This record gives sequence, C-alpha cells and structure tokens, in this order.
Amino acid sequence: MADQSVHDRIQQEISDNDVTVYMKGTPTFPQCGFSAAVVQVLNHLGVTYHGVNVLEDPGLREGIKEFSSWPTIPQLYVKGEFLGGCDIVREMFQTGELQDTLQQKGIEVQNAA
Repeated sequence: MADQSVHDRIQQEISDNDVTVYMKGTPTFPQCGFSAAVVQVLNHLGVTYHGVNVLEDPGLREGIKEFSSWPTIPQLYVKGEFLGGCDIVREMFQTGELQDTLQQKGIEVQNAA
C-alpha cells in the first residue's frame, strides 16, 4: 500500500492540471511504446497536458496503480477523472470519443477531426 503522501501528491497533480498523463519517461522522451502512443495522440490533438514520469519514483509508480485501481501505465486523467490506459485512449481517439470528451470538459482540441 502506497503511503498517504503519494496519494495526496497524485490528487494534487490531477487537480492542478486539466490533463495529466502518468507515464514511463517524459512527453519529450517517452520510455515505453505505450506511453509514446498516448503522447502521440495528445500531441496530434494539440492538447496541453502535464506528464509525470513514474520511473523517477518507485513509490509513485506503485501508488498511481493503487490510486486508480488500474494495473498499467500510462494513465490519462482529464479534469480529475481517470480515462484509461493506452489501449482505451487509442480506441477513444479512433472513434472520436476522446476528442468529444476533451471538448465537453472544456479542453481545447486543435485537431478534432
């Protein structure tokens, strides 16, 4: 079980940023293919987002899995709501659901089509 400070940090980050991605690596240098795929989708849509590198903190890496009850990384949060991991984000993007969800939550999307 991750300690409360990790959970508090996660809650603060997803509250402070409209779009947050917990990922392996950084948005400019993803360190796994799944993280790279989510970054590619968000960059394609022109969405401003905050990336959190879980490789820098083992406590955070485990804590985010407990926080969301989701076993894998990356994880995408929009306006404090967990949307999913790579496969879900990719599927939502392909169907247009991701673009609709972002716009409904007031997130500017530059390339919605």
